[in-house]
Amino acid sequence: MVSKQKYTVILPTYNERRNLPIIVWLLNRTFTEQYAFSPVSIQSGVSHLRKEASHTHKSSELDYEIIIVDDASPDGTLEVAKQLQKVYSPSHIVLKPRPGKLGLGTAYVHGLAHATGNFVIIMDADFSHHPSSIPSFIRIQKETNCDIVTGTRYAGQGAGVHGWDLKRKLVSRGANIFADTVLRPGVSDLTGSFRLYRREVLEQLVKEVAGKGFMFQMELMVRAKAGGWKVEECPIRFVDRGM
Repeated sequence: MVSKQKYTVILPTYNERRNLPIIVWLLNRTFTEQYAFSPVSIQSGVSHLRKEASHTHKSSELDYEIIIVDDASPDGTLEVAKQLQKVYSPSHIVLKPRPGKLGLGTAYVHGLAHATGNFVIIMDADFSHHPSSIPSFIRIQKETNCDIVTGTRYAGQGAGVHGWDLKRKLVSRGANIFADTVLRPGVSDLTGSFRLYRREVLEQLVKEVAGKGFMFQMELMVRAKAGGWKVEECPIRFVDRGM
């Protein structure tokens, strides 16, 4: 039986030609919960994915779509995305490219305008956010009936940051502690960008947000808490893309 819930993943991309086939394969695996094939074949070409996609058992899958917002990547990311759309079908891979590099916050807003799921997951396409955390996000939302699940690098068992030197870790952690002290949002990782939202909540929040870049993420959370939306945290492992 297909879940009554539908999950939209908004995936902004810029020069992610090599990463995109693997991250999409992992997302598909996450939502279908069928792991009959190894990702090794992905590295030899997108065409090999068609066989894997066709062997997914529909009875166990969650309804999902991945909205790829590519900002005119010069490495051909959009062409790879078009191939993936043929493999997984336009119902699962939705392409909403933009004419240039216009910023991460606006990419999420652009993707949200085309979302059909009642829950929206925002994440990076470079493996700093791993799809393996998504089942925990979904479980926490179902168990608590919360409006937002936000990934945290700084609280809970298994949370952590990999690939940063001590100075960068201290700066990031210090910024979050300072923001929490001043703004008092009650979450441990304000600048993180791996989150699950009820779609109607995110739609309301983005109408109010003025910040850009990492400030966009901070303001979303501050406004969510100020507006009385219920927020839960999920420990995640963040891996710097430079590793």
